[in-house]
Amino acid sequence: MPRRKIPLANGEYYHIFNRGVNKIPIFNNASDYKRVTLATRYYSSAHTPMRLSRFLKLSNEERASYWLKIKNLPKLISIISYCIMPNHFHFLLKQKLDRGISKFIKYLQASYALYFNTKYERIGPLLQGQFKAGRIEDDEQLLHVSRYIHLNPYTSYLLKDIKELEVYPWSSFLNYLGKSEHKICSTDEVLSFFKDKQKYKEFVFNQADYQRKLEDIKHLVLE
Repeated sequence: MPRRKIPLANGEYYHIFNRGVNKIPIFNNASDYKRVTLATRYYSSAHTPMRLSRFLKLSNEERASYWLKIKNLPKLISIISYCIMPNHFHFLLKQKLDRGISKFIKYLQASYALYFNTKYERIGPLLQGQFKAGRIEDDEQLLHVSRYIHLNPYTSYLLKDIKELEVYPWSSFLNYLGKSEHKICSTDEVLSFFKDKQKYKEFVFNQADYQRKLEDIKHLVLE
């Protein structure tokens, strides 16, 4: 694997991105989205002693007990925001332990690729090489990248109406609105810049059409 140009340092924030090989769809239905969301929760902890596939074979009682153990483990990363799309994913992550982001993405991708290839009787790599990582330089970038990630389903025309973001289940936007069953994300870093959740929602929605226009013309300015 080639050496990464941008080193991933503890305590720093990064925008992480990867997509299906040849841009193929890698999330086909609700079961696929649920699996990768579960893997995201599961592999954010350090030293997870068993694979997710083995964990899912445990009884409900055993799983509940195991989850309590996982919650007390150190975290590889802190998930600030994320969005899962049909052929790619975005994460805004803060690295907490050495090589935390690399380990998290490695375990997440390997686990999901095994699940996907087994389910769809497929052979070969599922994701497009090394994941992309961009370092967040300041608070302004942190806020704008969070908004960019949450707007992705609307920007890409997966959703027609901006209001559908409030019910799109495969991103952390519901965490930010206080509507999610599972608190996957650490929302305090971003929400601390806003008076309340409603103000953050307005921050996201107010740039939706502008971001969509930028997406429409980005191919014209790529070298």
